[in-house]
Amino acid sequence: MMTVKEVSEITGISVRTLHYYDEIGLLTPSGKSEAGYRLYDEKALERLRQILFFREFDLPLKEIKAVMENPSLDKNEILQMQRRMLLRKKERMERLIASIDRLLRGEERMDFEVFSRREMEEIWDSMYENCNEAQKAIFISHYGSKEAWRRQFLESAASEEARQNFAKIIEWYGSKEQAMEAQKNPTDAGLMTAYQKRITAIMEKLADKMGTDVNALEVRELVGEYDFVAKQLYQMEDVTALMLELAQGYQTNEMIQKVQDSLYGDGTTAYIGQAIQAFYTGIK
Repeated sequence: MMTVKEVSEITGISVRTLHYYDEIGLLTPSGKSEAGYRLYDEKALERLRQILFFREFDLPLKEIKAVMENPSLDKNEILQMQRRMLLRKKERMERLIASIDRLLRGEERMDFEVFSRREMEEIWDSMYENCNEAQKAIFISHYGSKEAWRRQFLESAASEEARQNFAKIIEWYGSKEQAMEAQKNPTDAGLMTAYQKRITAIMEKLADKMGTDVNALEVRELVGEYDFVAKQLYQMEDVTALMLELAQGYQTNEMIQKVQDSLYGDGTTAYIGQAIQAFYTGIK
């Protein structure tokens, strides 16, 4: 067992911060000495290490606590999540450095145009490679052949409606480069399932809050958790535009409301939409 002072010395985390983590229930000491001093065992140090990984991304402590206490995520899933986050941070830093280099050479130009034909072909290739054999068989059976499936995808992508949707995707990701990267490197199936389960749990909790002021702390904390999961699920640094689009659909689209209300209760979809909108816009 280590004292709080010893933990502070080996981690660089101040004693005051460790005390605060204890106060908010983020990192509870393993026990106390006869003199009443906090003591930490290896399990507590492992939890602290995970906390520090998440702090690398400037995540709020409440969000970190919610992630680590989620029963649907085990230790390996959390480590996989953190690894993916660190890789994306590393890649983001590399892109920023490359962008600065291009600026210094006078070559930088932010590209928010809709995907070109060649880029759509790349997206289709990536989508095909990331489908499992069963999924491929279903699509090929439906379209008659792999080439017919590819042709239909590219023809549909050229429609005005599809181009408008792709323009929104580019806006959500911030650039074509980041949108393309997300399409080529989708979240793996295991984490995808965990994220979706967690979103369902958040939706159920928000539905239970219907009638509560959407600006109440407990409601904002739930939407904040949704924000965190959405960033991981969609591999996006900022999901504000995406979530506001979702909030609008929840409040105005009768088909969405019918389906979701059947799951969570009458009126819950519109309420959740209002809660999401309030979180991202600060509407009182």
